[in-house]
Amino acid sequence: MLDDSTPVPHDPALPQTAAYRWHEHRSTDTWVWACAVAIAAELRRDLVRRGRVRLLLSGGTSPAPVYRALARAPLDWARVDVALVDERWLLPDDPDSNARLVRQHLLRDNAAAARFESLTQSGRTLEESVAFANAHARQAACAAVLGMGEDGHTASLFPGMAALDRALASKQPYIAIDATGSLGAKQWTKRISLTPAGLAYAQSRLLLIQGTAKRETFKQALANGEVKRWPVLIGLDGDAGLDVHWCP
Repeated sequence: MLDDSTPVPHDPALPQTAAYRWHEHRSTDTWVWACAVAIAAELRRDLVRRGRVRLLLSGGTSPAPVYRALARAPLDWARVDVALVDERWLLPDDPDSNARLVRQHLLRDNAAAARFESLTQSGRTLEESVAFANAHARQAACAAVLGMGEDGHTASLFPGMAALDRALASKQPYIAIDATGSLGAKQWTKRISLTPAGLAYAQSRLLLIQGTAKRETFKQALANGEVKRWPVLIGLDGDAGLDVHWCP
């Protein structure tokens, strides 16, 4: 019998594909621990091979406890560059910014020594911010941590967004986003987002999701296969594959 700490390699109710690996955890606490361990393992492997490593993180409330657990990992954090998958057009100290979330929950304990790259900065225009992000993004990332909304969006790529085709086809790692009309964007319609081209620099990809609704969303996305309807499917592109960590 599986105990609370045993991940289930694949949910048989989900469509089978070699592009992702499904890890099911029995409780939120186990999910937090397993996600933190998985991210730390990627960093540890890359630190053996490289002088510096790069980690891309998403915002949202779900990964916050994972980041707090990850911050305690005994790694050489002074050699880790932490950057964002996306950001709302807010100053980095704004309570609703992803930068504030990462600073609060990750850049503490052992991880306080990491170098953090905010996508926004006081006095910098949106165009300058995107250019800055692209100048730094071509360093290969050891891992990208993705989230997903119940509408199937990931990063700041929302289904039905006017500029989604441009974002999906962009050759730049980051672009400016106008998500007007996308309910998932809420009041923050002006954003900066990683593109599929930017995600291609990540050697591994982890999707962290919780709850039955998001499990069903991911199932629908796999069954449909249309990335413009389900932008989370960008995580399946390329050779890295996607490790999906889910708990009820």
